[in-house]
Amino acid sequence: MAGRCLIEEGTLPVLARRSLTAAAVLALAMPIASRPAIAQGVERSGKEVVQAVCAGCHATGANGAPKIGDQKAWSKRASQGLTSLTRHALEGIRKMPSHGGNPGLTDLEIGRAVAYMVNQSGGRWVEPATAKDLAVERSGEQVVKSQCVKCHEGGLRGAPKIGDREAWIPRMKQGLDSLVRSAIRGHGGMPPRGGQANLTDSEIQAAVLYMFNPTVKPAPGAAKGAGTPPTADPNHKTVGGIDFFLGFMPAEGLRAFPRDSVERTMHGGIPSGPGYYHVNVSLLDAKTQAPINDANVEIRIEQPGLNSAWKTLDPMAVGAASYGNYVKLQKKASYLITVRVQAPGSTRTVEAKFDQRVE
Repeated sequence: MAGRCLIEEGTLPVLARRSLTAAAVLALAMPIASRPAIAQGVERSGKEVVQAVCAGCHATGANGAPKIGDQKAWSKRASQGLTSLTRHALEGIRKMPSHGGNPGLTDLEIGRAVAYMVNQSGGRWVEPATAKDLAVERSGEQVVKSQCVKCHEGGLRGAPKIGDREAWIPRMKQGLDSLVRSAIRGHGGMPPRGGQANLTDSEIQAAVLYMFNPTVKPAPGAAKGAGTPPTADPNHKTVGGIDFFLGFMPAEGLRAFPRDSVERTMHGGIPSGPGYYHVNVSLLDAKTQAPINDANVEIRIEQPGLNSAWKTLDPMAVGAASYGNYVKLQKKASYLITVRVQAPGSTRTVEAKFDQRVE
């Protein structure tokens, strides 16, 4: 019997909230006749559901299904978010029947299977613990404790510590909206949406407020800014209708991640030897703030009097708003950095220039 899997076609409508949009959704189905029965009344883990139901297509990529472990195939799907991906799997779409063709699967089990396949393909989602997690937004405390503590609890790589008001107040002067946008698009060593693509904009906002003051629940509309105009960001340029955001992170910091994590494996792995940095460039449409995906992005790093070649930046594995690669820089040196972008479907290139000094 032929396998019944989702074949990606076309695009989905843009979500109401501002977030990374996706070109497609995922599939959860496998040949119905060969499916092992799943015991009723037992909530399986995502791994168990995938092994029992989804692997028939997704283990091999049969019939156009995104193959588990294929980061490129899953990155756009990951940016759709857990709630939307689970809903499509529950309702069925195109060649995929509702509930993946297995009515014995619960909503929670399908949500867990979605999260598991995304995580096996470069994502860093948290499997839903209860059915409510599939639709109910998490509190700032829940988001922080499940994701943000990895860097913000100890101030890893310069991240402001949770509850450290002296570190957070200068950032809050830029306004809450500015902080939330920064977290959504990613910057420096932080990936878009903090590396958890299924976070909603409001969940990110709640997490920011919680880290600013973890002991007090903010009043509605609070902390919208202190009336101080935002300071110029040397890592942000707007050129030719494109917002450029530039960040660098020492390669040593990425080696702290688990060996099989996307941070350790992207761009072919972390280079050996001293002086390497990971460069991250995020691109947004300056007018709509929509992410610019699938662009051709190059970077040139120059020192006075020295020539330098262009280096291609790769689309990031998860969270397709950013591009990156490894470069070698000298400490206590100043650089002129040029980022060149050719947007999809365009014949022109746009360049933004940054002055950077490595301390």
